[in-house]
Amino acid sequence: MNSGVTGRVQHVCVGTARPLAAAGRTVLSGIGKQPVDGAVAVSPLGLAGDEQVDLSVHGGLQKAVYAYPAEHAAFWRRQRQAHGVSLFDEPLPPGFVGENLAIEGVLEPGVWVGDTLHFPRCVLRVTAPREPCFKFNAVMGFAQAARLMVREARCGFYLAVEQPGTLVAGEAFVLRPGPRALSITEAIQAKWVKHRN
Repeated sequence: MNSGVTGRVQHVCVGTARPLAAAGRTVLSGIGKQPVDGAVAVSPLGLAGDEQVDLSVHGGLQKAVYAYPAEHAAFWRRQRQAHGVSLFDEPLPPGFVGENLAIEGVLEPGVWVGDTLHFPRCVLRVTAPREPCFKFNAVMGFAQAARLMVREARCGFYLAVEQPGTLVAGEAFVLRPGPRALSITEAIQAKWVKHRN
C-alpha cells in the first residue's frame, strides 16, 4: 500500500446560519459558505466562523469539516443547465454545495472511512459520506439534485479533527490510508440501494 496520495485545498469556506427557501418553506441553514483568505483555525468542532444548524446531520465531533472535490463542479454546472436552472455554463462559487474544503486531487472512490488527511498544520480523519437533503435541492435549484448526488457518489466526505491547527487555501495535503474496510463510494451507494428498496 502506498504512503499516500497528494491533493490540494482550492478554498477554505465558512458560513453562518441563514434563512433558506426550501421545499415550500423557509428554514435555517448553514449550507451557504464563503471562501476565507488567510489561515482558518480548526478545532475539534470545526472551522472558526462556521455554523451548522442540524447537528444530528452535520457538525459535531464526527462531522466537523466537510470536504468536496472541486472536480465535480463541471458535472453540477451541466446538471443545472439540463434542468433549466442556468442557461449558461457559469461556474459555481466556492462553498456553493456547503463545503468547508474545496479540494482537488482526491475523489470518493479513492477515499475510505478511517483515512487521514495530513495538512501542514492539522490532521483530519475521514468519517462518512455526505447524505444530502432537501436543502441541497434548494441551492442547486432542482428537485432531483440530492438523489443525483447519492446515485453518482459525488457526495464528498465528512472529517473529524485528529490534530487541531489551521488550514489555508492553496496548501497541499497527503491522504494516508486507514483500515480500508469501507470506501466513501461504497458507503454512499449502500445508502442509495437502501433508499431505492
